[in-house]
Order: sequence, then structure tokens, then C-alpha cells
Amino acid sequence: MIHHTAGRDSLDLVYGGRADLPGPLAHTHLAKDGTATMVGHGRANHAGRVAQNAFDAVVAESSTHPAPSAASGTVDGNAHFYGIEIENLGTSGDPYPAVQYDAAVRWAAAICRAHGWGAHSVVGHKETSVEGKIDPSFDMDRFRADVAARLAGDPDEEDDMKLNDQVKIADWVSDAFPNQEGLQDGQISVQTALGSGYGYAHIAADASKEILAQLIAQQKVLDKLVAALADEG
Repeated sequence: MIHHTAGRDSLDLVYGGRADLPGPLAHTHLAKDGTATMVGHGRANHAGRVAQNAFDAVVAESSTHPAPSAASGTVDGNAHFYGIEIENLGTSGDPYPAVQYDAAVRWAAAICRAHGWGAHSVVGHKETSVEGKIDPSFDMDRFRADVAARLAGDPDEEDDMKLNDQVKIADWVSDAFPNQEGLQDGQISVQTALGSGYGYAHIAADASKEILAQLIAQQKVLDKLVAALADEG
């Protein structure tokens, strides 16, 4: 899912979130100079509620992306979509430099190539949102065509982002794991980033199930205690 930030100098915001929405707000932040910074893995608060009809079109890789309809129902997009926030105000007066736009295409192509997806697995926030989102401010049909052109090339000859390419990580990662040998240069491979996101998402899901089971058990104990106290009263 493609977004624009609607602001400037937004890397910290995309990582840290807002008072009303905890970060990360995407998996990748893309600066004007084309620098892609990995800021999240697993679930990230970027997609919000996705219209079911738009979601179904992406899953089916339909060549037609229908206008999002709330009447079709909604899906938790944060649980299903990778997200990139491209630094841009979203106005006609703020163009996307070629190096930045090209990096966005390469980012999308790399993920599609890793999963065996086609370009119609790429979608804009404005094409899915039931909340009236308008990003990104460029044409998504053109963007998908550019992604398709990269996917059609030979990955050994094209300059697409490859699984063993190194990408910059946010400073907080190195700060959080100062003794992690593989993070000393501030970079990780695309394959590590994707694999970590997938793995930690499953770990988080399993942990959530365990916590829920413990809470249910504690609630049963509390219910029995309340009942016993009521009988004593």
C-alpha cells in the first residue's frame, strides 16, 4: 500500500506515531533523496479500514481496482498490507523527485517479486480507504505499470531492490540492540527485514492468544471470588 506523508521531515512521526495513533505508521519511510528507512515490521498502523471490495480486488490481482465501498464491508488493512510512507505534501506544488519515485517503484517491485505477486497487488491508500484518504497524490495506474515493467525484467540485470540488498534501519533499532553484530553498520538485508516481519508477526499473534487465555482464566477466578463473597454477605 502506497501513501504520502502529507508533511515534511516525517521520519520520526512515521516511526513514533501520534497521540491518537501509535507507531509505526508504515513499514518503510521514503525520503526525498530516495533513502528508504525500515521503521516497522509485522503489524503497522497505516492502512486502517479497507473496503472489502477493494481488498478482494487486490487479493485476486484484478486489473480493475473498484472505488472502495463501505457497503461491501471492511477489513483490517493493518493486518494484511505492507505500507510505505513517501515524503510529500500531497499537493501539486510538491513534486516527487525522480530518485524518490523510482525508489518507491523498486520497493513495491521487490516485495512483489519476493512473494511471487504481480503489479496489481500494489494499491494506493486512496483506492482502499472508506475514510476518504487521498494518498498518494500520483496516478496509481501509472505506478502499477512502472512496477509491472520492473517485474518483467530480468532480476539479475535490472537494478530492482533484491533480497540481499542492504537497507537502512531506524536508529532506534541499533539503540535497542547495541550488541547485535549484524546491526553494527545500521543496515539489514531486504530478506532479513521481510523474514523478521513475518516471524515477529506470528510471535505477536501467538503471544496475544496466550495473554487472552490467561485473562479469561483470571476472569473466571474473579467471578468465583465475587460469587463467594456475595454468598458470605
